[in-house]
Amino acid sequence: MLFSSFCVLFFLPLIESFAGKSLRITPTKPNSNLKSSFQHRMVVEDAVDERVKEMPKNRDRPSFYRGACFVVGDNIDTDQIIPAEYLTLVPTKPDEYEKLGSYAMIGLPDKYKTRYVPAQANKTPYPIIIGGKNFGCGSSREHAPIALGAAGNRVVVAESFARIFFRNCIATGELYPYETPERLVESFTTGDDVTVDLDKDTVENHTTGKIYQLQPLGDAGPVIKAGGLFPYALKEGMIKK
Repeated sequence: MLFSSFCVLFFLPLIESFAGKSLRITPTKPNSNLKSSFQHRMVVEDAVDERVKEMPKNRDRPSFYRGACFVVGDNIDTDQIIPAEYLTLVPTKPDEYEKLGSYAMIGLPDKYKTRYVPAQANKTPYPIIIGGKNFGCGSSREHAPIALGAAGNRVVVAESFARIFFRNCIATGELYPYETPERLVESFTTGDDVTVDLDKDTVENHTTGKIYQLQPLGDAGPVIKAGGLFPYALKEGMIKK
């Protein structure tokens, strides 16, 4: 698919730089008898650590998400989503991933009386965000969608997205970024019971009884479902392990 090919060509150099080696080179298969106790311990810890299970490549991927929504206005920028002072947290470490989530949306202005993540909590009670125009504007930090995903957000429905934020949602596999052809922030209230159906591309407000059509995610959907660009490329055989 064109989108998938574009993503691999665009992001592969970046992925390779993170890996520190070319992903096209198949490493020598290690001797299973030489597996260290440290490696074994890490495998066991990952298998039982609930924080690891919540990371994009491991979490459950239902066909719909239902829960309370959190409503924000226009031009929610990445500094509001996750302030720069928290960018030292490393998302690949389970404890720091969880901590990053506890700071999601902490930069919102005072007019938002309800905190997205309650004080002293790591998770949000709002798995769905309803936003206005230009959601995710500002810097290109990948921590923005990662912080939201770590907090328990799964879908952002917005009138429009900043392109880099939209791309980062797909690359990280953290969030489903749905655009809506109509403005919804006046039709939803924080706390409304909402369902986003990924098969039907709809958002339903059970509080008001109204259903709204969303713009399909297209080829981006399978990439997010796989847990991001890297897991998707591995799954589809675009790169070798």
